[in-house]
Amino acid sequence: MRAVGSPIVTAACYCQSCRTAGEIFAALPGASPVLNGDGSTDFVLFRKDRINCVRGADQLHEHRLAPTSKTRRVVATCCNTPMFLEFTGGHWLTLYRNRLEEGARPSVQMRVMTRDRRPGVAIADDLPSYAGHSGKFMLKLIGAWAAMAFRSPDIDYVKGALDGHGT
Repeated sequence: MRAVGSPIVTAACYCQSCRTAGEIFAALPGASPVLNGDGSTDFVLFRKDRINCVRGADQLHEHRLAPTSKTRRVVATCCNTPMFLEFTGGHWLTLYRNRLEEGARPSVQMRVMTRDRRPGVAIADDLPSYAGHSGKFMLKLIGAWAAMAFRSPDIDYVKGALDGHGT
């Protein structure tokens, strides 16, 4: 994946669905982990019109935690590497932060969905932390959508469901 321009926001998410997906992906042979030690997942959100798949599109397959889920997580099946997630119909793509080249990884700006963190996980006070999605987070998403003239491009290079790994 190649991202152009600045990200919308960079966040560590503590929600149950990200943890569940991270555990499923970690069980795949040879998979690169996406979960941090505290159960969070680091994400970098970019406008869809600023992301390109430069190679391996034929290896990208979706995984949904439930058949009706609007969120699809995308895995490169050649190496079982989780690449990004997409809120279907949204105008942004959420890249797993550790999929960006080491020198190109922006710092995490905030923690979100901390109300869902694992029991016993303490939250440090080094970053803004929010029980859900903050107003700042949502304003950044809306601002990016406005800059895109309220368009939501389709991602058409992802194949169907992973065989044996959900729907």
